[in-house]
Amino acid sequence: MEILGATLRVCVDDLEAAVPFYERLAGGTALRFERGGVQVAAIGCFLLMSGPEAELEVLRKVAATIAVKDVEETHRVLSELGARIIAGPVPTPVGRNLIAMHPDGVVYEYVDRQA
Repeated sequence: MEILGATLRVCVDDLEAAVPFYERLAGGTALRFERGGVQVAAIGCFLLMSGPEAELEVLRKVAATIAVKDVEETHRVLSELGARIIAGPVPTPVGRNLIAMHPDGVVYEYVDRQA
């Protein structure tokens, strides 16, 4: 399993107001998409999310998003190490993801860019 990097998850009240700050901070342009009623902007190592409070409450339980080379391989390794797979792997607008709880109780999202 190859980890490529991590993304910091930031819930914001006003995505439109937050995006310009993070674009300047990260030196890039936001990649925007919607998922489950939540508006998302990916900018550098930041993943900004805005939407209904009930949806954000669930998203806040995920400590970080970890980019991996292959979600299927990650699923296998996490399972072998005793992690509990909560959801996925499933397709996303940019690849695939899964949500896993590590044996210590911390929840992470793992993503790849494979279709």
